[in-house]
Amino acid sequence: MGQFSIKDLESLSGIKAHTIRMWEQRYGVLCPERTATNIRTYCDADLRRLLNVATLCERGHRISQVASLSEQELCRAVAACCDDPHQFNPQITALLTATLDMDERRLSSVLSHAAEEIGFEATVMNIVYPFLYRVGVLWQTGSLNPAQEHLATHLLRQKLLAAVDALPVPQQDEAPRWVLFLPEGELHELALLFMNYLLRVRGFRVLYLGQNLPICELAKVCQHYRPQHVATVLTTVPERDQLPQFLGKLAHLCTDIDFVLYGPLVHQPDLALPPRFRRVERMTDFIHLVEQATAVSEAAPA
Repeated sequence: MGQFSIKDLESLSGIKAHTIRMWEQRYGVLCPERTATNIRTYCDADLRRLLNVATLCERGHRISQVASLSEQELCRAVAACCDDPHQFNPQITALLTATLDMDERRLSSVLSHAAEEIGFEATVMNIVYPFLYRVGVLWQTGSLNPAQEHLATHLLRQKLLAAVDALPVPQQDEAPRWVLFLPEGELHELALLFMNYLLRVRGFRVLYLGQNLPICELAKVCQHYRPQHVATVLTTVPERDQLPQFLGKLAHLCTDIDFVLYGPLVHQPDLALPPRFRRVERMTDFIHLVEQATAVSEAAPA
């Protein structure tokens, strides 16, 4: 499918461009084509091979030995060294190559094994998020087709739903309440699902409303459920120039409630937020916010 530049390979593999050039010249690791202006271009097979070579080199193998392996030997060696979930880069690479190969069983196995060994939250933060970044690079370069992207995201969605379903239901009625939703037309749900998990695993009560909720319905929900917090993720909705109006309407519909905003749209530096609105740039910031809320809740008198 798509063509990669050497900078694309650097972003996806973590191997510096000058190192890739050296590996080509000394060891013949890759054989790129060149444009009429002598610029290197790489194909999907080049990317897969570089990801596998990078994985073995990160685990201490010498490039001179790795470069001499056949494709079959290379794949066997990578599979053998990807079983340690504490080594994050090999896990990320394993997910990426499984996505490119549309190997659902391998995708599921890597995620499940990591979650068993290091915990679900650590798996998402240290393996899934870097993996999704690399998927985004592939998508931007046109080197990941819709079927491959859907395979990865839908499998991750299943894992998030299963992790939430396995948690006990909070028994304390006085636990702080959250409402999580995506506005009408917004379908990018993975981050919101992970927020749902993070809150529930810490004992908060969560009303998860999911995708595509008309915000006029949110006022009715808040009146009935009376949450202390509402969180949403804004990736593609609303349009950037309509965001201030959208936030203003939320503030008008749901007064005296703290809103938490996450997603690319809320990171505009000149965006003025209504009172009681807070944006978090990274998921680690959301975790910190939740940990603070947990400490406040535990310190409150019974």
